[in-house]
Amino acid sequence: MSEPETPGPQTPGQGQARRPKVAVLAGVAALVLALDATSKALVVANLTPGEPVHVIGNILEWNLLRNPGAAFSVGTSYTVIFTLLAIGVVGYVVRTARRLRSTSYAIAFGLLLGGASGNLADRLLRAPGVLRGNVVDWIEVTRYYPVFNLADSAICCAGVLFVVLVMLGYRTDGTRAGRSAPVRPAPSEEANDGETVDVER
Repeated sequence: MSEPETPGPQTPGQGQARRPKVAVLAGVAALVLALDATSKALVVANLTPGEPVHVIGNILEWNLLRNPGAAFSVGTSYTVIFTLLAIGVVGYVVRTARRLRSTSYAIAFGLLLGGASGNLADRLLRAPGVLRGNVVDWIEVTRYYPVFNLADSAICCAGVLFVVLVMLGYRTDGTRAGRSAPVRPAPSEEANDGETVDVER
C-alpha cells in the first residue's frame, strides 16, 4: 500500500497571500477612529470657538469649528443626507472586507472606514441631534483653506491611495493587471517550473 504523496513546495508566504486582509483593515480603521475621537475630545475641552491657537503664525492654527456639512464645510444644508451617505460608506466597506486580498487596498479601505466612522460618530452623538450633529473641525492651514479634522484627512488619503493603486493596475485580490494569482499545486502534481509570480500590493 503506497503512502500518499505530499503537496509540492509553495512559494514562501503563498498560503498567507490570499487570505482576507480583514485584520489590517480593522486595525487601520480603529487607529484612525481612536486618533480622531481623542483629538476632538481634547479640542472641545481646551479650545473656544472664534479663538484660534496659532501654531505656526497664520499658516497653521488650531481653530474649533462646528461643521453641519460634509468634509471641508461643503453642503452645510444637507446634514442628514451626508449622515446617510456615511452610513452607506461604512456598510459598503464592511461588506467588502472579506473579499480583500491586498494589503494596500486594506489600508485604503481602513482609512476610509475610520474617517467615515469618525465623522459619523459626530453626526449621531453631537448637538443638535441624531443624524443632524455637527462635526468637530479644528485644523486650519492658512486662511484660504477650509478647516478640517483627522477623519477628513484619512478620507482624502484613502482617495489618493485608491487612485494610485488603480493607475498602477493593482486589484483588490492582491494581483496586478496582466498577472494571475499563484495556483497551489494539486497533491498529485510536482512543484512546477514557471510558477506564476504573485505581486501583492
